[in-house]
Amino acid sequence: MKARITNLPGILPKAMQPLLALGKAAENDSISRQLREMVHLRASQINGCSVCVDMHAKMLKRSGESDERIFTVAAWRDAPYFTPAERAALALTEAVTRLSDRPDPVPDELWAEAAAHFDEPALAALILDIALINVWNRLNVATRQIAGEWEKSPEARKLVEAGTAAR
Repeated sequence: MKARITNLPGILPKAMQPLLALGKAAENDSISRQLREMVHLRASQINGCSVCVDMHAKMLKRSGESDERIFTVAAWRDAPYFTPAERAALALTEAVTRLSDRPDPVPDELWAEAAAHFDEPALAALILDIALINVWNRLNVATRQIAGEWEKSPEARKLVEAGTAAR
C-alpha cells in the first residue's frame, strides 16, 4: 500500500489549523471525549476510512473504553453496551454521514431522540463533529492514507499524549 499524498498537512499547512480549530470548536462539556471518539469511529467505519477507524479505536482504548464497546460500535443497535444517549448520538452520526441514503436524511423522530438527550449547544457540537470527521474521512480515503502511519509523526505523538488526536 502506498499513499497518493504522503503528508497532506505538510502540503497544505494553512488548511490544517482551521480543521483543528473546528475540532476544538466542536468540544462541548455535555459530550464526553469517549462519545466523540465513538461518533468518529462510527462515521469512519461507514466511510471506510482505515486511518480514522484505527485512530479512533486506539483513542477509545487509551481513554479506558472497554474492548466490547469498541468492537461493537459498528453493531451498536444489537449490542447491550450503549446508553440511550450514546445510541441517539450514533443514530445521528449514521444519518448525517449517509445523507443521500433516504429522502429525509435526518427524520424528525431521530432528531427528537437526540434532542431528548442533548441540549441545543450539544446537538450543534455533535453535528459539527460529525461533519468534521466526514471531512477527515474524505481526505484520508481520497489520498489513500495508510492506517497506523499517523502515529509515526512527532505532531501526532504530541496530540495523542494530549488526548486530542487530529482526525
